Amino acid sequence: MATPLGWSQGGSGSVCLAFDQLRDVIESQEELIHQLRNVMVLQDENFVSKEEFHEIEKKLVEEKAAHAKTKALLAKEEEKLQFALGEVEVLSKQLEKEKMAFEKALSSVKSRVLQESSKKDQLITKCNEIESHIIKQEDILNGKENEIKELQQVISQQKQNFRNHISDFRIQKQQETYMAQVLDQKRKKATGMRRARSRQCSREK
Repeated sequence: MATPLGWSQGGSGSVCLAFDQLRDVIESQEELIHQLRNVMVLQDENFVSKEEFHEIEKKLVEEKAAHAKTKALLAKEEEKLQFALGEVEVLSKQLEKEKMAFEKALSSVKSRVLQESSKKDQLITKCNEIESHIIKQEDILNGKENEIKELQQVISQQKQNFRNHISDFRIQKQQETYMAQVLDQKRKKATGMRRARSRQCSREK
């Protein structure tokens, strides 16, 4: 912000100090004027000389002029002070408005951070639940795979046993067929021998 004309960089504090100093000067000048008037009254009563009267009157005029000049300077300083106070008030309002806007923005950011943090926590919880469910499913699948492997082993063993039974049955069947053939041959042979004996006996009779 640019410094107002006639206003030092000291700010409103310097203006107030100058205002107080000018006020002290005016009070001193008014006291001196009052004293000079008293002296003039006393001199009038004591029949002072014309030269002394003119001298005192001249000083009084000079003091009045100085007093008027000081009053004018004081008025300017008061104007500067009021201007400075007005600017301070404007800046204070602007600062308060910016502070409120900042606090509102900060509150909004905090609220959004809390929401995002809550969402993140919910996602983490959900991911943990899904991961736990997947682990349980994997355990179940592993158990099923182990059961399937055991069943496959049982089936494989049963197949092997079945093959062995079939092989034993075939061997037994072959043996039974062979025994049947041998017995059939023996039976036929025995039947033939009986017939031959029967014929021989018939001839002998």
